[in-house]
Amino acid sequence: MAGLKITCLDCMQVNRVPEEKLGAGPKCAACGAKLVSEKAVEIDFQTLQKAARNDDLPLVVDFWAPWCGPCRMMAPEFSKAAGMLKGRARLVKVNTEAEPKAGQSYNIRGIPTMVKFEKGREAKRQAGAMPMAGIVQWAGQ
Repeated sequence: MAGLKITCLDCMQVNRVPEEKLGAGPKCAACGAKLVSEKAVEIDFQTLQKAARNDDLPLVVDFWAPWCGPCRMMAPEFSKAAGMLKGRARLVKVNTEAEPKAGQSYNIRGIPTMVKFEKGREAKRQAGAMPMAGIVQWAGQ
């Protein structure tokens, strides 16, 4: 069966979605949740590991913490970028304070840090806050 593998961020079920249906808001076959959102989605460490390992659609992760001023400044810009990249990449957020294993496992030394995963591997990373246009350009490369 052809299509892209996309992990549901709600139930962690891996779904196959035809590429031409990505813009139409495909839903999870198991729970019915949206697979591709126009906003950044908060996820936990376990979901991050599964999605980063399995997804065919690039996954851009914002590692952040609530006490971080630059992280809070970048949050609305990151969410706007998710809408701009809908169907080309999924943007998710991981709170390193609530999920310390995520920061340790992915060797996050400063926040905010964005990491782009493609085909099960880390493709690149960027530390520091960025505006929406910068995030879109960086994630789209």
